[in-house]
Amino acid sequence: MSIIRSLIQGAPLPRIVRARQRYLTTEIPDVAAAVNEQFTRPGVGDSVRPGIRIAVTAGSRGIARGDEILMAIVAELKQRGALPFIVPAMGSHGGATAEGQRKVLEELNITESTAGCPIVSSMEVVELGALPNGLPVYMDRHAFEADGIVVVNRVKPHPAFRGPLESGMVKMITIGLGKQKGAESCHAYGIDDMPRHMLEMASISLNKAKILFGVGIVENPYDKLLVIEAVPAAEIIERDKQLLIQAKANMPRIMFDPMDVLIIDRIGKEIAGTGMDPSIIGRYSNPTMTGGPKIRKIAVLDLTDTTRGNANGIGLADFTTRRLFNRIDFDKTYANSITNTSVMPVKLPMILETELDAVQAAIKTSNARDLAVVRLVRILDTLHLDEFWISEALMGEARANPAVTVCGELEPMRFSEAGKCLN
Repeated sequence: MSIIRSLIQGAPLPRIVRARQRYLTTEIPDVAAAVNEQFTRPGVGDSVRPGIRIAVTAGSRGIARGDEILMAIVAELKQRGALPFIVPAMGSHGGATAEGQRKVLEELNITESTAGCPIVSSMEVVELGALPNGLPVYMDRHAFEADGIVVVNRVKPHPAFRGPLESGMVKMITIGLGKQKGAESCHAYGIDDMPRHMLEMASISLNKAKILFGVGIVENPYDKLLVIEAVPAAEIIERDKQLLIQAKANMPRIMFDPMDVLIIDRIGKEIAGTGMDPSIIGRYSNPTMTGGPKIRKIAVLDLTDTTRGNANGIGLADFTTRRLFNRIDFDKTYANSITNTSVMPVKLPMILETELDAVQAAIKTSNARDLAVVRLVRILDTLHLDEFWISEALMGEARANPAVTVCGELEPMRFSEAGKCLN
């Protein structure tokens, strides 16, 4: 037995039970119909002329039904006689390579076959101008040379800064379409200058490039589609601000605060820019940001397959597993961090051999007054919070909360001989 195992094996494992959270919300049932309706808006469908080549952006995030949205947009453009093609617009993601970004889209079911149009992946950019402080503004060369651009992105809070514009259409213009060089330029003076730089850079891009319109997407707390809205180019900045307010009002949360231990089964770039959403876990790479639940210890057990080894955000955890560590692609992980200049999210937490070890280490070090009644929550990831596991100590709060339903009976936390969680 290793010395670490001997130190943590006495940490008692609580009994747990599955629970479910409910949110009052709506969902878009028919993506194609919703996109078709948006193309009837002035300044959207009528901006498309037969025969023109139009670049449509596709990012690296796992947007709800994102492949269907792109398919519907491409279909509408083709119906009007345009020649659409998709451009991976994800800054430095995918290891900052053209092939890597194409593979990111493949993981999101976005291929030439599914989308119904070519995918033109390149890291080549053109310089559109510069900010008053000298920072250059870049754009994907193929998108810039097209006859038009359609900017598509989810609008939501950014994991590392706050401002009137965070993640959304404006960020897609400046950082997504800017590729690695654009992302590096926007981040050059640190995260606190990001809101101003994004606005100033987007203003230059909107003036210099042939952006026809944007499509803003907002998800409900269940990671389902709440809003698909097409916005003429001249209205993108102001509408992005308004959609961000709506997105913040529809963010999910874990309805238990504080927690002694949070177990997260998986993190990945398609879940959040930092692998797990800081707003959900109350931990941020930017020390000026606050908010969210108080959690004493966090253990992350694995990476998603879709993230392809990019473990950005693992630095927000306290413990992880040997399996996760062995799956890290450090080139992809570090490329993102070096580009955005924030190194804390890629620092390594304590690495334990198994999931059992990581869980017991988190319990052992949680400083709970009584480890036998530890306040523990286990979630799949920070994007899917409708179902989860809670420890016995949280049963009373769960039953008293009308938005939470306890499903089933308490059972022991079970692990295989290899230390993998079986619940």
